[in-house]
Parts: sequence; structure tokens; C-alpha cells
Amino acid sequence: MGTATVFSSPTVSTTGKWLGFVAAVWIQCISGNNYTFSNYSDALKSLMHLTQVQLNNLSVAKDIGKAFGLLAGLASDRFPTWAILLIGSVEGLIGYGVQWLVVSQRIQPLPYWQMCVFLCMGGNSSTWMNTAVLVTCIRNFRTNRGPVSGILKGFVGLSTAIFTTLCSALFADDPASFLVMLSLVPLVVCLTGIFFLRELPPAVAAAGSAEEVRYFGVFNVVAVVVALFLLVYGFVPSPGVLVSRVFVAVLLVILASPVGIPVYTYFKGRLGAGNDVEGQRASEPLLRSGEKENESVAAVAAVEEEAFVEKRAPEVGEEHTIMEVLKSVDFWILFVSFLCGVGTGLAVMNNMGQIGLALGYPDVSLFVSLTSIFGFFGRIISGTVSEFTIK
Repeated sequence: MGTATVFSSPTVSTTGKWLGFVAAVWIQCISGNNYTFSNYSDALKSLMHLTQVQLNNLSVAKDIGKAFGLLAGLASDRFPTWAILLIGSVEGLIGYGVQWLVVSQRIQPLPYWQMCVFLCMGGNSSTWMNTAVLVTCIRNFRTNRGPVSGILKGFVGLSTAIFTTLCSALFADDPASFLVMLSLVPLVVCLTGIFFLRELPPAVAAAGSAEEVRYFGVFNVVAVVVALFLLVYGFVPSPGVLVSRVFVAVLLVILASPVGIPVYTYFKGRLGAGNDVEGQRASEPLLRSGEKENESVAAVAAVEEEAFVEKRAPEVGEEHTIMEVLKSVDFWILFVSFLCGVGTGLAVMNNMGQIGLALGYPDVSLFVSLTSIFGFFGRIISGTVSEFTIK
């Protein structure tokens, strides 16, 4: 039985598509670990007796791991989504797990070059998760790529604040506990997402596309609520154990709330089918029409795919192969711009701990959270604006 058989029912296909997107959002919520270096950098500096220059070089090694994200892009054309997620989560488990062993003093600090390798692995792990999520969801929601990209990148921006605030609420900002979260939580979430996030055939992905904009609005609202909730908690003066645990419980409920969309689509499809014979007879022409529409969508997709293969230079908005991208001047302009823009942002995030300590703040978690939260607003707005501009 193949994918087409599993998703043959329109109701099941729509529900499966949205379950996959919910899983994608959860994965993005835990894949921004590359921006959390400030939360444990001071512990590494003290235990390894590093100078500020040596600490900066460790952060550079971490960022170089993110630069190797091209490997994940190449692999995404050859391996299924579940394999990409598994590679990223296991790599993160090793990279951050070794750092936890050092910070928790379960092992002696490793040689400097070895620590650079493991930080590089930790930084690279998020690129595999981000690639798997973005590539799969953009292909599953071809008519709303801008909102999809904006929502997913927005939740990546929030992930740093989610990790930081959860660690602050549960473990009082203990760096060893924070590294445990960075190593284990992505592994668990990705292993769960493997069962739901998968690329669908074009005809199946087109099911229910008319209501996508409305559902994306719900995800945007959830994201904004999470951001504001994290922002408010960050300014609560010395929250007690009870307040912290209530915060964690409410945050998890908010993050789980998008699962209501696939549940709603499932029951809506079931109820729409009708419960009596007359309703079923009335729906038969619509079902036949829907089948014809799906066949038409599949035929159009097949023609487009054939035309895409034949063409040497795809038009704007169409998918490109890896080799076509690498030969494009536009890609390299964007790549260099990305390195310059992200590099400056990472330089600030990596040194946030040292900046806070220099200003007299022993706890810099609030600054890290605020940077993450306001970065989220920029990311989510950019997706909506870009889609509006393109259309």
C-alpha cells in the first residue's frame, strides 16, 4: 500500500496534511538551539578556563555548523523527510549531549579542538530539522508558501525564548539542565514528528486548499499568543515554584492547541458526508466532481512536472534542482547576504552572556528571550508581506 492508498479519502488527506503541519510547528519550536549559546557559554568559559577570544572561537565553530546546512539541502532531494529529521535529532543528541557531560562535570573538559567539533555538530543539527520541515511543508502547501515560511520561521524565532523560559521556570537557569533539554527534547519531538510529517502527492496536497488561509490565521494567532505569554512571564519578578509550574503547563497547552485544526477538519469531513441515504445520494455528484477535480489537479501537476524537467531555467516561483540553484547568480547573492545578515545577529546572540555580565546582570536569560521574541515578530510578518507582494 503506497501513499496514494493511505491518503485516498479527501477527509483523511486534509487531516493528514494539517497533522503534518502541526508536527512541523512543534519541530520548529525546538530547532532554534543555535541561538542559545549565551545561556551556557559562561559555564564553558569557567570550566575550560577559556579566554574571551577562545570562547568566541567556540561560538564560531558552532556557527560554522550552521553554514554546513547545504548538506541537508542536498540530502533533502535524495532522502525522505523522516531520514532528514532522524539525522538532525541524533546529531543534536551527540553534539549537545557531550557539552552537557562537560558542563555537568561528569567528564573532564575535552581538548579544545574536540569541543569545537561537538559545537559544530550541535549547530549543524538544526539545519537538518529546518530543511526537513520547510521543504516538506512548502511542497504540501504550494499555493501558500509565503505564510507557511513565515509561520515556521516565526516559531524558530520563538524556540530560543521557549527553551530559555522553560529552563528558567523548571531548573532556575541551570546551564547543565539547559543542555539536557537541548539534547533530548529535539530528539523526542522529531521522533514523534516522523509519524506525521511527510511529503504528499500534488493531488493530495491540493485537497482543502480553499480553507488554508483561514487555518494559517489560527496558527498566526497561536504564535502571537505564545510570544506575548513568554514576554509577560519574563517580566514577572522572582516567580515562585507554583507560578513557574502553572506557566509551563499553560505554555504546553497553548503549543498543543493547533492540533484542534486537524481534528476539526476530520469531523467536518465526516459530518459533511451526511448520515442518511438522501444525504449520501446528494453528495455523490459532489464526490464525483471532487474526484474529477483531483484527477485534473494530478494531470496538471504531471504536465507541470514534465515541463519542469524539460526546461533548463525554471521561472520565478517554480522549484529548482540543486544544480540549477548552484548555477544561479541570484542564489549566491542571497547566500552572501544571508551570511552577512545572520552573522551580525549571531555575533550579538553569542556574546549576549558576556554583554549582560559586563553590564552587571548575572542572569542574561531575559535578554536572550526578548531578542528571540522580537525576532519572531519580524519573521512572521516577513512571510505574510512577501506572499502579498508576490501576489
